[in-house]
Amino acid sequence: MLPYKRLAVQLECVWMLLNGLFKSPVKGNQMNSITSHTVTVTARELAELLPSEFSTEVGEEEIFGRTLASLVSAGTELNSAYLGQDFPKTPGYSAVIEVEKVGSKVEKFKPGDIAFCMRGHRSHHKVSANQALPVPAGLSPEVATFARMMGVSMTTLNTTTARPPARVLVCGLGLVGHLAAKNFQGAGYEVHTVDPVDSRRRLAAETGVRNIMDSVPLDDKSLAGTFSLAIECSGHEQALLDAAKAIRKRGEVVCIATPWRRYTDLLMHDLHHAIFHNYAVIRSGWEWELPLHSEPFRSGSIFDNLSGALRWLKEGRVCVEGIYSRYSPNDAQQAYQDLLNKKTDRLAVVFDWKSFQE
Repeated sequence: MLPYKRLAVQLECVWMLLNGLFKSPVKGNQMNSITSHTVTVTARELAELLPSEFSTEVGEEEIFGRTLASLVSAGTELNSAYLGQDFPKTPGYSAVIEVEKVGSKVEKFKPGDIAFCMRGHRSHHKVSANQALPVPAGLSPEVATFARMMGVSMTTLNTTTARPPARVLVCGLGLVGHLAAKNFQGAGYEVHTVDPVDSRRRLAAETGVRNIMDSVPLDDKSLAGTFSLAIECSGHEQALLDAAKAIRKRGEVVCIATPWRRYTDLLMHDLHHAIFHNYAVIRSGWEWELPLHSEPFRSGSIFDNLSGALRWLKEGRVCVEGIYSRYSPNDAQQAYQDLLNKKTDRLAVVFDWKSFQE
């Protein structure tokens, strides 16, 4: 971003703040607005915590609250925001809030409740009550944010033709792949995982993932050709090709990760050959294939999966302890730099908004 454009963004935020401070107070028991702070990418490789006016008034079906924690989705946020081209951008889509206000028609939340919502890195959020879920008692806000990333592969859990105890291959042990392995492992599948990065394999082994390898076992006669499902979570075309070769006849390969860039000079013929001779079903792992909420005559929904993910986290069926680092949102720039330059061996960053300082 050019310097004058960045200055314009900051001046606009200041104007909004001052405009809010000098508004006449609203009669009644609702405060009109507050100063909220949002992690904002204002230029390439520059994240700032910027203030803005935020209305606290709630509609009859809305809830409002202060943020306790929000999860950084490293792959998406680095590639589409932090290393992007058009600014400003406000990344993030997983947050846990403490409810402070509820609308007149809201029944499942009350002030003081802890709620999960698909929102970004902001100090306060307002959301429709049907777009939020209660966080189980005793589950920490930081851990609860991981329900969102578990949901990415839970759609595949809903839609795959493979059923437990089928053998499943997960390619890539970044955050999405790591959680996919634990989701399918917890659901009763025999899960095998692959990642060429030693630190990711080590972290997976330390936190409960089984059957970890550094490459797809194409030369292992006991495994090659036996996988009913392969979940491609690396975004790497070689992994996709290897997965197509590793599945059993008529097996599925589901592409979950975004292919942000090309890594090889592989020919399409190689993949075509694997698809044809393995009778492979290769498809998108599009998370939003499911409806947001349950519908008659359809199995599964986004919010059913998120609710299940929160329950699995509470039960310990999926464990995320040890796979993330905590940062104050005041240190957002450092957090993104550490993720970008791989200065942390953790898979994720959680912003702890309880430590936030204006």
